[in-house]
Amino acid sequence: MHNRAGLLEAALDTLCEGMILLDDENHIVLWNQSATELTGYRAADLIGHPCPAGLYEVDEEHRSRSDAAADLRAQGPQDLHAFAGSVAGYSGGLAAPREAIGDGLLERPTLVTLRHQLGHGVPAMLRRLALRDALGRRIGASLIFYPAAETDALPHGETTGGIGIERCQAEMEDRLDEAQHQWTTNRVPFGLLWITIDQAAPMRRTHGREPCEAMLRTVEETLLRGLKSGDIMGRWGDGEFLVLSHERSLPLLVAHAERLTGLARTADFRWWGDRITLTASIGAACVLEGEALPALLDCTRQAMQKSLSAGGNHVSETRGR
Repeated sequence: MHNRAGLLEAALDTLCEGMILLDDENHIVLWNQSATELTGYRAADLIGHPCPAGLYEVDEEHRSRSDAAADLRAQGPQDLHAFAGSVAGYSGGLAAPREAIGDGLLERPTLVTLRHQLGHGVPAMLRRLALRDALGRRIGASLIFYPAAETDALPHGETTGGIGIERCQAEMEDRLDEAQHQWTTNRVPFGLLWITIDQAAPMRRTHGREPCEAMLRTVEETLLRGLKSGDIMGRWGDGEFLVLSHERSLPLLVAHAERLTGLARTADFRWWGDRITLTASIGAACVLEGEALPALLDCTRQAMQKSLSAGGNHVSETRGR
């Protein structure tokens, strides 16, 4: 019989939400795969230790739709200061008084900024719940978080109406032409993610086009949950996707791609009752000064091919020329 703890850990690794479990001393007991994808921190480096200092803070510019942040503000600046930047009592390298944290402080989803290991911020919705035994005694806490729908305004104040999806390559080409025009005339930067599903070609060869298309639709629905406001995703070629993103730097674009590779693994695709694990190979590239669109596309494709050559389930980057 399989170890129950191992089964539980494997099940939690399938969630697209990040999950952290802490014991009564606020040390990490579990850090699932999505938590790694969203924060950059690896479970092996954290189990048994306190959460990294300043892992998240309440976002003061954007408020939770559930008004949880407004509730915090009503408690006064002292309580808010005790909470800001803390994870289960860990703040600025010093443990905060337990009574300053409060078991119900984040019972409703609250908009926070996660601090990625690379240093950039990731808007996320987060809940923190107390864990209690049958007698009501606190035995730990859980943190559950996922990327927020609300994100920063795009560079130079540009905003968008949300996430877009294009169903054919011709429509996606129009989007790319517009992005290139905005870069040339208004200096609005953009980057591309070329995504290929590692199992697509074998599925098409062995089972035909229809099952492969069903698989790609499942992946598309999964990846859409991980796109940011302003991203445009479209089908590209035979069984591939292209994402047009306005991340402001190559490291941010690569971090975004790595999160999408993690999401791809959570796609629930079943064939004859069996769940097939799907993985993605992604190439990432940002537009450069004086670079034509065909050259950018070629660089992005080469980066994707590099990910395939690495065995798949991988992100590769290129800086163009």
